[in-house]
Amino acid sequence: MDINFWKSRKVFVTGHTGFKGSWLALWLLSMGAEVCGYALDPPTEPSLYKLLDLDGQFKSVRGDIRDLALLETAMRDFQPEVVFHLAAQPLVRLSYQNPVETYSTNVLGTVHILDAVRRTPSVRSVVMITSDKCYENNEWHWPYREQDAMGGHDPYSSSKGCAELVVSAYRHSFFPPEGDVAVASARAGNVIGGGDWALDRLVPDIARAWGSGKPAIIRNPDAVRPWQHVLEPLSGYMVLAERLFLDGPAFAEGWNFGPADSEARSVGDLVSSLAKLWGHGASWSVIKPEEVQHEAHLLRLDSSKARAELGWSPRWNFDETLAHTIEWYKRFYSSEKMQNCTLEQIELFVSRRKHQKSSDVSA
Repeated sequence: MDINFWKSRKVFVTGHTGFKGSWLALWLLSMGAEVCGYALDPPTEPSLYKLLDLDGQFKSVRGDIRDLALLETAMRDFQPEVVFHLAAQPLVRLSYQNPVETYSTNVLGTVHILDAVRRTPSVRSVVMITSDKCYENNEWHWPYREQDAMGGHDPYSSSKGCAELVVSAYRHSFFPPEGDVAVASARAGNVIGGGDWALDRLVPDIARAWGSGKPAIIRNPDAVRPWQHVLEPLSGYMVLAERLFLDGPAFAEGWNFGPADSEARSVGDLVSSLAKLWGHGASWSVIKPEEVQHEAHLLRLDSSKARAELGWSPRWNFDETLAHTIEWYKRFYSSEKMQNCTLEQIELFVSRRKHQKSSDVSA
């Protein structure tokens, strides 16, 4: 990732009040980018967006991505060069309760973003973030590759598969290789990190429980996921955006961003490791199977394409990812200023990559 590329770059971010969006917005600002966000009010309390004091640091439009007129006005008024689309209904279990909202947000919202891009001549690079759950999950033991079929058992996963089909259709119909706009989709593995407060999500539920001195309640301890720190896919999204901007159609495809296959772990392994890091008698128990709705048991991503063609690779292994995540939540419960903590972790992440590159050269 070229830090100089982002200096004074006009970047439009949907979902900037959410977990990943807040980390991305702060990182972009730290590199000197000019950011405009478009999102609903922060979805949780506490809110990472508020904890980072992001309100007032850049232009923030409150709006629903299902409101095409407002979205298009916000994008055209700002005239961005790069667009990151992160706004979504992001929870599997909530999709069972609100399937219509899930599909309208994740599918029609994708249509609206791409249609607004069509009418905003300044845009050159578009990264549409979906999910690793967009794939038709056959519970295979080998990881999914970008050319594998889209699908999804539950409404959330299905909506992300549908969103991928929308991106592909718009790319072929309205953003030809000889045009000025390059559109790609990005599929990330299970993302964790400090500042996620979503309800009914594993790490936030654990942090809330242990932060209040209670046991954590989990489900599906044997489910295997490609866990990664939030900074890993965000770095991939930015590398991809740069390549789309500079080289256009050669990178206008779908891309996986996940950890090495050897880093995939079960939910039980994750929680046991987190409990050791938290200390203070942290404990957990498993919810009864009959109370659990269907969720994928085994899911892995093959990110070799991003490694080979983008030069992207993960920087923190499983243990480092958990250590930085627990550190963030512990500092929150110690009433520290979380913008400082978050910026420190971004700098540590960037410095780790510089060190790795220097070591590679020396070798």
